[in-house]
Amino acid sequence: MRIVLTGSIAIDRIMVFPGRFDEVIQPDKLHVLSLSVLIDRLQDTRGGVAANIAYSLALLGERPTLYGSAGKDATSYIEDLESIGVDTKFVHFSELPTATFTVMTDQANCQIGGFYPGAMSDAELLSFTEFENDAFFVISPHDPRQMAKQVEVCASKNYRLFYDVGQQVTNIPASDVQAGIEAAELLIVNDYEMGVLVEKTGWSQEEIVSKVRLCVVTLGENGCLIYQAGHRPVAVPAISLKKVVDPTGAGDAFRAGFLYGYVRNLPATECAELGATAAAYAIEHHGTQMHHFTKEVFLKRHRASYPKE
Repeated sequence: MRIVLTGSIAIDRIMVFPGRFDEVIQPDKLHVLSLSVLIDRLQDTRGGVAANIAYSLALLGERPTLYGSAGKDATSYIEDLESIGVDTKFVHFSELPTATFTVMTDQANCQIGGFYPGAMSDAELLSFTEFENDAFFVISPHDPRQMAKQVEVCASKNYRLFYDVGQQVTNIPASDVQAGIEAAELLIVNDYEMGVLVEKTGWSQEEIVSKVRLCVVTLGENGCLIYQAGHRPVAVPAISLKKVVDPTGAGDAFRAGFLYGYVRNLPATECAELGATAAAYAIEHHGTQMHHFTKEVFLKRHRASYPKE
């Protein structure tokens, strides 16, 4: 099944702080917060949620369709994605610079970041109307207004949808978030984002779960919980890591691995295992598209990490 990914295509500027934020931030001074820390690593890498998911899917042998907006400064970036198997013919090139995500990670893997949308502001030019109902659509974080329009198209045409609201949940009107959840069959969020969803929508977690076919809440090093209406939550552990280098992009890699199994109608637990395996590769490298694997090596690691009786 064709996977159509809409969302950000970006440059990630990743900084590593050798200390801990909770040691330099005074909780009683947050209202006058002014902070500067010394970092010991700075790296610019290719990123963006949709592009990150597409990258890992391509490593798994898929040919996902990337549907987003990038600046002309990203021409070689898009060409490289095409070279590994990503369908990039629907990428729009803007006169604006490519979106940029700047993030600082501390030694506890806590992060502070900021996002400049740049070319992503042209997302209003993108619509799902040219696609037939033979694909699985992923709406990942980008321009909130266009996300709402794309949800509307999916709902009106009964398209299969993974609503990946992610960190944009704080910037999207409650009514649009509710519409996205109600149009989706799949929802993946981390535990913090689930809390924000509950607060923003006014729905309980149980109500949110009841509105989708499948809901996955990721818990970082503690794996994830799989929710299906009428069933008890199922826990899937994370896998052992060779080393912890950088958590940036782990969630996007998880989504790629999960989607790989999901479009093949594999059990939800196995989809989550595949997601956790992909996330491990991302965590073991700096940058969101610096990990590499062949499908055969990936599946071998998956089988070794989750042996079946």
